[in-house]
Amino acid sequence: MIELVILLLIPLVVTFVAPFFNSRNATYLSFVSFMVPFFGILYYLMAGTSFEIPITKVSAPIGEFYLLADPIANAFGLTVCIVSAMVSIYSLPYMKHRFEEMEYEVESEFKKYIFLYNLYAVSMLWLVYCGNLILLYIFLELSLLASFALIYLYGYGNRQWVAVLYFVWTHIAGVLALIGFLIIAYENSTLALKNIAAISYTAWLLIFLGMLVKLPGLGPHIWLPWAHAEAPTPVSALLSPLTVGLAGFILLRIYLTDPWFIDMYRTPILIYALISSIYAGFSVFKQKDYKKLLAYSTVSQMGYCLIAICLGSYGAIALVIQYISHAFGKSILFMTAGAIIAVYHGLRDVEKMGGLHEYIPTISNAALLGFMTLGGILTIGMFGEFFILKGIVDIYEFNIWVIVAVVFVFILSGFYGFYTLKIIFYGTPKGFKTPKIDRMLDVPLYVIGLLSIAFIFPPLATGLLNALKVILGVLP
Repeated sequence: MIELVILLLIPLVVTFVAPFFNSRNATYLSFVSFMVPFFGILYYLMAGTSFEIPITKVSAPIGEFYLLADPIANAFGLTVCIVSAMVSIYSLPYMKHRFEEMEYEVESEFKKYIFLYNLYAVSMLWLVYCGNLILLYIFLELSLLASFALIYLYGYGNRQWVAVLYFVWTHIAGVLALIGFLIIAYENSTLALKNIAAISYTAWLLIFLGMLVKLPGLGPHIWLPWAHAEAPTPVSALLSPLTVGLAGFILLRIYLTDPWFIDMYRTPILIYALISSIYAGFSVFKQKDYKKLLAYSTVSQMGYCLIAICLGSYGAIALVIQYISHAFGKSILFMTAGAIIAVYHGLRDVEKMGGLHEYIPTISNAALLGFMTLGGILTIGMFGEFFILKGIVDIYEFNIWVIVAVVFVFILSGFYGFYTLKIIFYGTPKGFKTPKIDRMLDVPLYVIGLLSIAFIFPPLATGLLNALKVILGVLP
């Protein structure tokens, strides 16, 4: 058990140490600090182990602080580690380009950036292991503050306004969840997940609405395209794949504690999730900015998480896999957008693209891997789709309308993915120059893409699925 604490402490310590090194060494140190826990967590996940690590006891109504290391936490933690490690490598050439564009002194500015970047990533890593809701909220707010600072300092366009928009909306999400947590504390005299006996309607509703803003679902989604589009691309590559998906993690933890709210309102939530996914999926076709296009794809993909939470045991497994799949695929795609911005001097308008495969084939092929992952084509995403369908059959039996609606969402994801590939990377070349691509801008994308494929084969696939099947013994 102490080994996990050490693994989690490594990136936390490096957060404060890295700024004392030059940009290249700080990047390598950040990369290693996430890769070491990645391999340790992978071991725990493949072994299917579950254990608790006590930290301290606080008087009621806070309760015990402890770390909860089960297959759910390990699956989320592993994902945070590998994406954070790869994006940290990608950050070096990209942020140097951004600092030069902003006329900042590269080395001094990179020290600020790498501190905020590591703080952002490590707060998400610690969040998924929290066994106490107030500790979880603390790390949720830390991730918000770090990401807000990164957008405010290094974003594009009217970056200060976008950062404030992002902060306000995500802070609303956090406050709603916090009020729900406090109600739980009052009613149960504890916020330790293992000791919570029941969650009332008001607490459940507030937490659900808060996470609906954070996912986000249709309606509250208005902040997300602005934040994803104007954030510096390495931040977009964490914000969309990791941060918004943690709302699904929080909903799942609450569901595993007391599932009655989701079970009672299952069908209305499912209908809303389907409408949200379909609306956002069609909105992808209207976007001219590549990063905004990907943001609407995120709204559509997060609908998968809402669909999954409605589908009992199999849906719970699907939610975890969907988080991994979306994190892998969307981090790749945001990094392809950033690579185009870096080598073609801020190019983001998809109408000005076309035929880019001829000039940047490594980025084009990485985008193919990214959209395959989102679409569940020969990647880990196909397990997520399978368990969603299994959950539908388990809950709704063979209700043809529900099955058709969900399959349509799956098809829509694949369709807009290949549509985007066509208009950006294929078609008639538009006379671009062939740039020299820094290997740090494309190799990390392939590492994530190949891992996404590797998870459909043993031993990774069997280890992951066998570990997650412990959920079947938890849910009623």
